[in-house]
Amino acid sequence: MEGSLLALIDLPDEVLLLILKNLDNIEVLYLFIDLNKRFNKLVHDSIFTNHLTMIRCSSNGSFDRLDEQIHDRFCSQILSSIHHNIKWLDVECSFMEDVLLCTSYPNLSGLDLYNIAKNIALRIFT
Repeated sequence: MEGSLLALIDLPDEVLLLILKNLDNIEVLYLFIDLNKRFNKLVHDSIFTNHLTMIRCSSNGSFDRLDEQIHDRFCSQILSSIHHNIKWLDVECSFMEDVLLCTSYPNLSGLDLYNIAKNIALRIFT
């Protein structure tokens, strides 16, 4: 793995961006934010931070929550460092409160909620 990381570091930014754009934004942010100064700058780009899909689509088509460890790191560290770039969030309903209360989102214009129960939707939207 160390040899692979060294090879990645040697690539120009343009090539790294092409590679990272083909990966899941959540994974890119989770794995590369605060890795080093260069990767930190790259992954703070709006390409990775404008629209966050904080859910997983399972093989049967249902939507599942993120892993607890990933979710916790996003709420405690990552979201507050990119909050000003986020324009759209896709969130699993049971994590909605954690995600929305961990920081402010001054440019948020859209929110998709997944696995939301009817009674919760009625309480929120009435």
